[in-house]
Amino acid sequence: MQITRTPAEVRDALRGAGRPVGLVPTMGALHAGHLALVAQARAECRTVVASLFVNPLQFGPGEDFDRYPRAFESDVAALEAGGVDVVYAPDVGTMYPPGFATSVDPGDVGERYEGSLRPGHFRGVATVCVKLFATAGCDRAYFGAKDAQQAAVIQRVIEDLNLPVELIVVPTVREPDGLALSSRNVYLDVEQRAAAPALHRALDAVMRAVTHGETDRDRAVAAGRAELTVPLHEAYLDVVDPQTFVSPERLDAPVLAIASAWLGPTRLIDNVPIEAPAHAPHEIVR
Repeated sequence: MQITRTPAEVRDALRGAGRPVGLVPTMGALHAGHLALVAQARAECRTVVASLFVNPLQFGPGEDFDRYPRAFESDVAALEAGGVDVVYAPDVGTMYPPGFATSVDPGDVGERYEGSLRPGHFRGVATVCVKLFATAGCDRAYFGAKDAQQAAVIQRVIEDLNLPVELIVVPTVREPDGLALSSRNVYLDVEQRAAAPALHRALDAVMRAVTHGETDRDRAVAAGRAELTVPLHEAYLDVVDPQTFVSPERLDAPVLAIASAWLGPTRLIDNVPIEAPAHAPHEIVR
């Protein structure tokens, strides 16, 4: 496995590489969710590249850029064990040198929910991803389903800019109690960690309501909201179209239940796809 630090080094490392090339973009602090992306890329691609870069453009004022967990040595070891061929680990100055002025605005899909709570966040995500795609020359890019709005943003960018990249979205990896894996879970204290799975229970309640025939958005959301008890404080809970993140007037599947809640200073996000027809029986898959 090669560790590269600049675009030129990545391109040298990939010269003549077998196709398809799969890219796993990460901000490091890797957990089993990231490694599921690596495993799927390894199974589907001749060459696998993973990036390790905490992207300042997607952090707003007062957010956790400085304290975001960083674990370079253990991340590299995990990527090597997962069969990654090339690691790209640039520094901020390499990614955004003096005079850097270009950004990618993904439009309306990046302005709702996470985009509303974190103005400019998805512009930063879209910009760094386009740079990574161009540097790696990848055929496929692997993202986690937990960050569903991020995936919708990247799909919009790929389509709008005619990028020759296929987006692969890998199912969310969860703890046994339903909590979605996240690098920010390390911020939770014991009480907060015990309360955190209620976020997924809220989404399950919304899913059950819709798959049992509820078409009224307010009633479906109310079923989930009943699960969001103290110490959780709701940031949002809704049902949306998975491509546009607009709430449909009638809740006919496929739709996506999305939620975010605060636990102290930490905000968690999660989602559950609702695929089955509204009248069909279903099974909740964790």
